[in-house]
Amino acid sequence: QVQLVESGGGLVQPGGSLRLSCAASGIIFRFSTMGWYRQAPGKQRELVVTITNNGSTNYADSVRGRFTISRDNAKNTVYLQMNGLKPEDTAVYYCRLRVGAGNYWGQGTQVTVSS
Repeated sequence: QVQLVESGGGLVQPGGSLRLSCAASGIIFRFSTMGWYRQAPGKQRELVVTITNNGSTNYADSVRGRFTISRDNAKNTVYLQMNGLKPEDTAVYYCRLRVGAGNYWGQGTQVTVSS
């Protein structure tokens, strides 16, 4: 059974930083494409960034230059370093894993940017 467990969310002031983690189990992680998505209240879920199994990344324009995705295949974990956070970054952040025909989501972690 595939499980994705996110952690690292919380409340931060504008301009602050957070680091999200997503630990995967029950699947061959190193072959997967990983991604972070977010959903703000009243809005659709949107792409933040993805990283393929060979390390290619695709960032949303709204976060490029502020957020950095990385993966540690030895730990089956993907990270999202978020710097320069803005109030509009407030959302539930979800981890997504795709491999072959499989498509899996984590439960989400809340990120709130507010003074």
